[in-house]
Amino acid sequence: MKVAVTAQGKDLASEIDLRFGRAKYLLVVDTDSNEFEVCDNTVNLNAAQGAGIQTGMNIANLDVEAVITGNVGPNAFKTLDAAKVKIFLAKKCSVQEAIDKMKSGELSEIDNANVEGHWV
Repeated sequence: MKVAVTAQGKDLASEIDLRFGRAKYLLVVDTDSNEFEVCDNTVNLNAAQGAGIQTGMNIANLDVEAVITGNVGPNAFKTLDAAKVKIFLAKKCSVQEAIDKMKSGELSEIDNANVEGHWV
C-alpha cells in the first residue's frame, strides 16, 4: 500500500508533522517494501489560505491509498474524501512508528475533520 505521511523531515526517522496543509514534507511510503520518496510541501507552509485543499490535491495526485497526519481540517478532509484517500491520525511519533502503528491496526481511520479550518 502507498501511504503519504506528513513529516517534519526527509526520512523515516523524522517526526510526523501534526499539521496537514502546512506540513513541511510529504513522505510517500510503500508499506510493503518500506521504500519512500520525499515530496517538498513548503510551498503550502506559508500559504495565507487554502493550504489544506492544495496539500490534499497534491496527495490525491500522488496515487496513494491513505494519509497519516496529526490533524485534518474540514476542507482538507473533503478534498481527500473526494479522492477516496483514507485518513489516519497519529500523535507525536516518527514516520516509521506511524507506519508501523497503521499496519498493526493501532491507528483509526477518521470519517470527519478533527479540527476547525485554519488550524496552526
